[in-house]
Amino acid sequence: MHIHILGICGTFMGGVALLARAAGHQVTGCDAGVYPPMSTQLAAQGIVLTEGYAAQQLAQPADLYVIGNAISRGNPLLEAILARGLPYVSGPQWLAENILHGKWVLAVAGTHGKTTTSSMLAWILDHAGLKPGFLIGGVAQDFGISARLGETDFFVIEADEYDTAFCDKRSKFVHYRPRTLILNNLEFDHADIFADLAAIETQFHHLVRTLPNNGLIVANAAEDALRRVLARGCWTPVTWFNAHDGAQAAVGTTTEGAAETGWSVSPPAHDGRFAVHCDGLPLGTTQLALPGVHNQLNALAAIVAARHVGVAPEVSLQALAQFQGVKRRLEERGTVRDITVYDDFAHHPTAIALTIAGLRARLSPEARILAVLEPRSNTMKLGSMKAQLPDSLRDADAVFCYASELDWDVAAALAPLGAQGKPAQVFDQLDALVQAVAAQAHPGDRILVMSNGGFGGVHGRLLQALAA
Repeated sequence: MHIHILGICGTFMGGVALLARAAGHQVTGCDAGVYPPMSTQLAAQGIVLTEGYAAQQLAQPADLYVIGNAISRGNPLLEAILARGLPYVSGPQWLAENILHGKWVLAVAGTHGKTTTSSMLAWILDHAGLKPGFLIGGVAQDFGISARLGETDFFVIEADEYDTAFCDKRSKFVHYRPRTLILNNLEFDHADIFADLAAIETQFHHLVRTLPNNGLIVANAAEDALRRVLARGCWTPVTWFNAHDGAQAAVGTTTEGAAETGWSVSPPAHDGRFAVHCDGLPLGTTQLALPGVHNQLNALAAIVAARHVGVAPEVSLQALAQFQGVKRRLEERGTVRDITVYDDFAHHPTAIALTIAGLRARLSPEARILAVLEPRSNTMKLGSMKAQLPDSLRDADAVFCYASELDWDVAAALAPLGAQGKPAQVFDQLDALVQAVAAQAHPGDRILVMSNGGFGGVHGRLLQALAA
């Protein structure tokens, strides 16, 4: 079957493309403004990309059109498909019907950490010899790809709460029917489609309703929003992690048949080393290459989920010691004159703060962090998180913000940083931003670039400017 994918360079749709090709289909696709790593990954797999959404693409008809959720009514190719009555389906629905059906699905949901935790879980299962399939919203360094079919019935998927498609406004994850579910955290995000946090909690409740009674939910006990979600109804055993100060007891009674097991890490060290405890009993230690306590909690959730499919915690700890991480998650892009440029996907204030804290923890006290931010997500473009931005950036030594397409006053929003002696500079021209960062960077500095897009290739531009 010839499948043509609209929005193929999105992290999710790119994974769908790889799975469809591996399943024996002819796969082509189109997108606008493509950028690595997804574009290079697809090219390496021999998948032909067309730039843009011109209706002329229908001159070479496909058997099925898979529509990404970035595609809206008014898109010329979508309108032509609808006008001609051609067969189409959303990415999540195609995935559910053609790949996930009959699988033991292990899903990872939450506002932050989905990609890293999914990659950790897939790597643990692979290390244990289970050879899982997976679809991750990024390129896992340990696998070199974002998706594969696998050789067994186990399938790890990053479960996103964003809507499914122009024709299906449910969250994508309701299609996946997981048997094992990680609920990592839950905050307000996606202000373009959700009115408030309560609306997102409702979607998470819908996800919980799809789990069988012989499944398992691995939930973060420190998240009030997750406790509210499960209190609305749960028919699946729950194992809590990150329980502290009596939180385990408080949440253990909110769901029917909930497992009372409490998992934790200690001490919460910043050098990557941590011990895993279950009900207060130590099970072993490991050391992550990724910095930050938040990544230790991501690892803990993956350990508990892997245990549900029979992987002993000590095996998971061995696997995590070898885990290399994910592209665009504090990925080192190059070093010039002892100035290192990092790339990170962080675009929500909480993720920004955690990323800066994680990098800070691995540096010497005198090292500076120059934060370079592009508020590019739909939520950021609406300005819904602008009040939280200054606090999320407070641990950086200098802030540079690219704001060429924003309708709100970024300089005013970041003004509180000036009171802390760290005035933020705002630019609407990328070249000017690059020159300003390069001019202020000193040997020993770390330049942390944060965006959920390609950011105009700013990483390479910075390295070139530093070299000059």
